[in-house]
Amino acid sequence: MIKPVIYSTPTCQFCKMAKAYFEEKGISYEEKDVASDLEARKEMVDKSGQLGVPVITIGDNVVIGFDRHTIEHLLEGK
Repeated sequence: MIKPVIYSTPTCQFCKMAKAYFEEKGISYEEKDVASDLEARKEMVDKSGQLGVPVITIGDNVVIGFDRHTIEHLLEGK
């Protein structure tokens, strides 16, 4: 399974929801805190064109926000 990467900030409620979702499903993920990691912030903007969080990457796919349906679809590989 492809390991999702979540670009987040400590105060973002939707980021917390996304991380809780991954934990509930037993999906390991990589977290990048764009509030303190300027390199991760640049990477996120380059990939998504967005400054808002969360931005979640699953393979080459970019999900803006916590879109449970799209995340499930991508994790199932469909």
